Amino acid sequence: MNTDKRDDILFLFDVDGTLTPSRERVTPEVLNALYNLREKVTIGFVGGSDLSKQQEQIGDNVLSIFDYGFPENGLQYYQGNHLIESQSFVKFLTEPNYCILVNAILLILSKITIPCKRGNFVELRESILNISPIGRSCSREERAEFLAFDNEHKIREEIAKEIDDLFGKSLGIRCAIGGQISIDIFPKGWDKTYCLKFIKQKKIFFFGDKTEQGGNDYELFNHPAVIGVKVKDPQDTIKKINEKLQELGIQTI
Repeated sequence: MNTDKRDDILFLFDVDGTLTPSRERVTPEVLNALYNLREKVTIGFVGGSDLSKQQEQIGDNVLSIFDYGFPENGLQYYQGNHLIESQSFVKFLTEPNYCILVNAILLILSKITIPCKRGNFVELRESILNISPIGRSCSREERAEFLAFDNEHKIREEIAKEIDDLFGKSLGIRCAIGGQISIDIFPKGWDKTYCLKFIKQKKIFFFGDKTEQGGNDYELFNHPAVIGVKVKDPQDTIKKINEKLQELGIQTI
């Protein structure tokens, strides 16, 4: 055990686009950085995806790598391999309201025109509803093509606004753009700041890439109890980690 570790400091990470390229595996360089970083400070992850996808990206032992594990915006809270708390999206909405929401989403998605559509447009996770205009079954190349198209035409922004306008007040939900191809839908207050209720450290650094308004890192990045660190990609994350360690007077990794 490293007695020099600063347990009072937490480095908290988004996953997709921050620790890994979107929906891809973590590199050995980033993984090694995390192991070294944990010797110096407390570390955690808070991602929008469910645990199975984070295991695909970081490794089956993802929960053992971090001190805090927060899949699905922190609505799933793990200590080690033990699930401590979990929230249910369907139970919050009730089954009839959930069916109304899904029917409306499928209608909205059926009316949009994009270069291609594949499958798995609506994916219910335990705490979040994830939707994708192109469909999560798209290839890596199709994913990149959609992202370029979306950056130009703001397809996801328009869909998110329409859903917010229809159901934001009546169902108490909101939308956030995440990753390259999808939108997360969840009850208001169930954004990534939800994880803060479980964190004991007073000095929290959060590293994320979707920090602009409407992105799924925005609320946590701008929370008054958090020091937000904007990153561009996993390589930039390592750079920013070392910058923060230097500021804290801790040896870099």
